[in-house]
Amino acid sequence: MCGIFGYINYLVEKDRKYILNTLINGKCPPPWRLPSSSSRSSSQRHPANPSTTGLQRLEYRGYDSAGLAIDGDKKNEVFAVKEVGKVASLKKLVEESNFDESKVFDSHAGIAHTRWATHGPPSRINCHPHRSDPNWEFSIVHNGIITNYKELKVLLEGKGFKFETETDTEAIAKLAKYIYDEHPELSFVQLAKTVIKELQGAFGLLMKSVHFPHEVVAARKGSPLVVGVRTQKKMKVDFVDVEYQDDAALPAERASQNVALKNANSLLAPPDKSLLHRSQSRAFLSDDGVPMPTEFFLSSDPSSIVEHTKKVLYLEDDDIAHIHEGSLNIHRLTKEDGASNVRTIQTLEIELQEIMKGRFDHFMQKEIFEQPESVVNAMRGRLDAENKTVTLGGLRQYITTIRRCRRIIFIACGTSYHSCMAVRGIFEELTEIPIAVELASDFLDRAAPVFRDDTCVFVSQSGETADSLMALRYCLERGALTVGIVNSVGSSISLLTHCGVHINAGPEIGVASTKAYTSQFVCMVMFALSLSEDRASKIKRREEIIDGLTKISDQFREVLKLDQPIKKLCERFKDQKSLLLLGRGSQHATALEGALKIKEISYLHCEAVMSGELKHGVLALVDENLPIVMILTRDGIFAKSLNAYQQVIARAGRPIIICNEDDPEFPADKTDKIEVPQQVDCLQGLINVIPLQLMSYWMAVAEGVNVDMPRNLAKSVTVE
Repeated sequence: MCGIFGYINYLVEKDRKYILNTLINGKCPPPWRLPSSSSRSSSQRHPANPSTTGLQRLEYRGYDSAGLAIDGDKKNEVFAVKEVGKVASLKKLVEESNFDESKVFDSHAGIAHTRWATHGPPSRINCHPHRSDPNWEFSIVHNGIITNYKELKVLLEGKGFKFETETDTEAIAKLAKYIYDEHPELSFVQLAKTVIKELQGAFGLLMKSVHFPHEVVAARKGSPLVVGVRTQKKMKVDFVDVEYQDDAALPAERASQNVALKNANSLLAPPDKSLLHRSQSRAFLSDDGVPMPTEFFLSSDPSSIVEHTKKVLYLEDDDIAHIHEGSLNIHRLTKEDGASNVRTIQTLEIELQEIMKGRFDHFMQKEIFEQPESVVNAMRGRLDAENKTVTLGGLRQYITTIRRCRRIIFIACGTSYHSCMAVRGIFEELTEIPIAVELASDFLDRAAPVFRDDTCVFVSQSGETADSLMALRYCLERGALTVGIVNSVGSSISLLTHCGVHINAGPEIGVASTKAYTSQFVCMVMFALSLSEDRASKIKRREEIIDGLTKISDQFREVLKLDQPIKKLCERFKDQKSLLLLGRGSQHATALEGALKIKEISYLHCEAVMSGELKHGVLALVDENLPIVMILTRDGIFAKSLNAYQQVIARAGRPIIICNEDDPEFPADKTDKIEVPQQVDCLQGLINVIPLQLMSYWMAVAEGVNVDMPRNLAKSVTVE
């Protein structure tokens, strides 16, 4: 949902114009250059062929306001700008603020944010960054929900603090000032640890302070944060050591700090500095042992960093990152058994062109047309068509255990839930293990029973979906084996599950998920194939499915050729208020996914109905005016699906049919139809969903709505 972006430069001269452009949506040079003198001209500091950056890259996540905080012209001065609406409105307000853009900083820390309203309506006052006081002693940008903010607010109001917003985030900033005022001897990271101990809920946050110039603290708990690093010279090592407090120190510290809300003064006991393990942050040291000129980019999404650097470090839950004097230190309050002592600096695989629209009008359109390649990427190195084998490296150690489980529970939300519904049948057929498919929110509401011999599969594009994450923790507490199927490397689900599969769909920018759905579908089919390798009775069926998978990419290309005919067909839906989608068997999941796309993108009410249920009430809606789309491709239950078609025709309905090519059952002169290639029955849903994606896209375009950022919705749903 909300988006975080931060930029810190150390001994790298940048003027304020560059800093603002980096944070907002201006232009930044692709190559890295280290200015040798502040006397360089503006053109030298801003070379040609720039690319967009900063908050603009986070717009797709969904937001209603944006803001930033940077250093002012004087010591202990902060310039903050906040505005309701799009990033473009923030940029305009910045331009009207008449900042001295020529002022050069060799070290500087700036933070920025796009907000999706949770506590309080969209307004300048509720927009991030939030401040501790009118002098901006502490500035905070924050994703997620602080569940105990009301208690913190009562505590702080009792200490004389005046709150000016309706947000939960403001309590963090004021808590930081309260603790600092009582104990100014604390270092920034010690202060941050004390604050974070008192926060309940999920958060990703950046904190800057006039008391600790050019420093930023970043903390993650249930909300993603990634740190990009750009150095003048090659880093000496590709990891950062994790620092932690000795377990022996914690009981004494808890005794003085743990009941903060009952006794406010208990917050204030400073940690013993001698208990901290000091890391030299070796990655950022030059040959003479001093930190080298470095730039850091912090974000809730790596796609906003890729144009600056491909060297990134993913923070894990409960990590506290401290950036100061060209160094990055990772702190944790406790050391769990088996936890890693380092955080690896990885090379980002995303290419810049992957997050650009190119020749397409919208990201959603681009992502629909990327599916012939994205499904190949999902299968590459995993599917051996010649030898009829599937190898999923992330599951190799656990496949035998999963085969012995008593049931497999798929847990997901939205589009990911539909992909699980689509593959339920093939899992039941190939594995003969009981399968359950659960909506994460409902699963939690029911407190559904989970046992140690269950396997729980969590499917998510972002890997950060709040309901799925909470369900994951619920299952981990009960000892179940957990599997993650996600698109985002370094996401919370990929880090917390025992094993998993990355779907390798590439960045998906449009809010409406398209290529992630088909890639999830393919990866889960390969999962089912892996589980059934030891079943001699399933060999022929497995080979049939593997052969079908090899044809998917070419068949996608055939279906995408129907783009313009489908656009013309969508003219029928102009000025309609409702639409019915019918499918049976595995095609019911296809209908559910198509209906979701149409609702979220075109704002047209669309209901997906299982064809077998048509006669149990829904048939009352059918007349000559109701638009109906029916999925009637050939499979084992085609005859049953045809019954629903006959019932619709008998009541003067004029459905649009999605059927196989040259199907004699549907003559061209009597039926509007979309013809798609024939596939193996369990894979036919992959083919059938493409026309529905195209329909939703063209219906939205015809309505003139924002296809990539539909109203009220966000890409990564990180709140319940």
